[in-house]
Amino acid sequence: MNAIVEPRCHRITVEEYHQMGEAGIFDEDTRIELLEGELFDMAPIGSRHMSALNKLIYLFYPARDQGIVSVQNPIDLATSEPEPDLALLKSGNYWDHLPTVDEVLLLIEVADRSVQYDREKKIPVYGRCGISETWLVDINARQAEIYREPSSTGYRTVLIRGEQDYIAPLALPELEIALGEIWRT
Repeated sequence: MNAIVEPRCHRITVEEYHQMGEAGIFDEDTRIELLEGELFDMAPIGSRHMSALNKLIYLFYPARDQGIVSVQNPIDLATSEPEPDLALLKSGNYWDHLPTVDEVLLLIEVADRSVQYDREKKIPVYGRCGISETWLVDINARQAEIYREPSSTGYRTVLIRGEQDYIAPLALPELEIALGEIWRT
């Protein structure tokens, strides 16, 4: 009698991911990220996504004295190496390592076509890894979802704020962001 064998997903480590990059398996323009051992293609960045991200960079500029505003760069989450649209990091030198959970003050994902992926896949990973706060800026709904209180399943608290609202990161409460500025043309 033959036993039924179910196929398994082969997960890769961060080290294997880096080796694949160094071996030239990925073209330098390939947009992929590693989440919990799986590789995911990232959606191309359209003009609305780019515009919203540029507005956020501008709005976070005053934080330059309290931290580092990092744009679309990787962070080290042990089994994951995502590239959030914007990361507010503790001031420091990242020459010899990628920022880790303890060095992240806030992550922001800007979503146009990737809302479902960001909400259901990426943000729960951030919560499980212990990122204290993540924002999902939903371009289409013209709102921000604010995720706080990380847990083993994601985040315990989700706040929804619209374009008429102001929000501030927990780590920098004096940095109040007018959400409507993101959509102002």
